[in-house]
Amino acid sequence: MHHRTKALRLGALTLGGGAPVRVQSMTKTDTRDVAATLAQIRKLALVGCELVRLAVPDDRAAAALPAIRAGTHMPLIADIHFDYRLAIAAMDAGFEGIRINPGNIGGRTALLNVVACAKSHKAVIRVGVNSGSVEKQLLAKYDGPTPRAMVESALNHIHMLEDMGFEDMKVSIKSSNVLATVESYRLLHAQCSYPLHIGVTEAGTRMRGTVKSAVGLGMLLAEGIGDTIRVSLTQDPVEEVAVAYEILRAVNVRHRGPEIISCPTCGRTEIDLFALAQAVEEAVAKTTLPLTIAVMGCVVNGPGEAKEADLGIAGGKDKGIIFRKGQIVETVRGQKALLAAFLKYLDQLVREQDALRGEREAL
Repeated sequence: MHHRTKALRLGALTLGGGAPVRVQSMTKTDTRDVAATLAQIRKLALVGCELVRLAVPDDRAAAALPAIRAGTHMPLIADIHFDYRLAIAAMDAGFEGIRINPGNIGGRTALLNVVACAKSHKAVIRVGVNSGSVEKQLLAKYDGPTPRAMVESALNHIHMLEDMGFEDMKVSIKSSNVLATVESYRLLHAQCSYPLHIGVTEAGTRMRGTVKSAVGLGMLLAEGIGDTIRVSLTQDPVEEVAVAYEILRAVNVRHRGPEIISCPTCGRTEIDLFALAQAVEEAVAKTTLPLTIAVMGCVVNGPGEAKEADLGIAGGKDKGIIFRKGQIVETVRGQKALLAAFLKYLDQLVREQDALRGEREAL
């Protein structure tokens, strides 16, 4: 059953409480390298990332945090394990959030110090439980890191913070097993009103990680579970953000940028549709408008199959057509000329949509 979670503030960003599902990622640079880390954060911002998490493994990484914080307006979260001093250093540096496991941060006194600092800075604490971090007694009780074991671990940590008078938290409870992750979040969602950070941990390389994340997160989002999403891939984090937005689009939760519909091609195809689709994808990459773009390999069926597309292109032997909402607007000879004509209509469409958006905002 869907219910509205507690609203949290991370800088200017609202998370939970009915706000849009927020897309986040994690830098893969050495946090001690300020220039490289800021460069990656800027790339993530350009593709729509709204929260960025950074690993803070030691004092040298913590010493770099003030300069990183000064170099971006993006809400930042420090990922901390074992050493509570690093969490305090991150919040003192201006980080809006920290990710900790309250059970391994150094004991009750250390956790009290972290909570006091979070209260002082109005920082958000993410309680993070993974299948690999479940306490030994719970592993014995449930015969392994089962969903019930992970949920009990998360609830214990939540209650630990609540007993210290702290409630500005979000919760994650992840496994590399898709179905275990889904079941864990379902159980936690029924017992918890804090915002949920959803993800499949250690999902894998581009293809496998995308499939696992799409299946697991798509199931949860379709059920109304999840306030912020991170796709974990063994790839550039920019790709994580792109996949996250496609998952959100697929379950009709959030739309950013164009959706490209393209046919898989078959023996009837008489144009290099792979190259054409790639060129179109690159051409529309910079617009954030939620357009539907079709790239079809058949001039006979293309417009009909993609008749709801805002703009489409369909190739045939020695020629192709440009269509809008299923209606042909131009026939063009040659693939290069076809792409050039498409770009002309795309520019026209973007300008029209930008003007309409400006009019709506002015009302």
